[in-house]
Amino acid sequence: MAASGANVLRYSALGCGILYGFYHQRTLNNQAHLNDLTRKYKAEESLIAKAKAEYTKKTMPKDSKTAGGDVISDPNDPKFDLEAYLTMKMAEQAK
Repeated sequence: MAASGANVLRYSALGCGILYGFYHQRTLNNQAHLNDLTRKYKAEESLIAKAKAEYTKKTMPKDSKTAGGDVISDPNDPKFDLEAYLTMKMAEQAK
């Protein structure tokens, strides 16, 4: 009788260990998958930010810039360009 009770206990412990192993492996795989998705999202986010900055730099009108390369921010200036000013501000916020 004692031998059959010990076998039941042994195989029950073995079954519980196997089930825990599957559960733990699934948890580790889910964490790795979530970390991978987060890393990919951050990489895409940084690429989008770089593309936005390059686009604003590319589309900024050159004639609305001063000799120093800055956009004229004085609204009373006759060469003031609102679009270039707003584009510059958006580029600053993107950084």
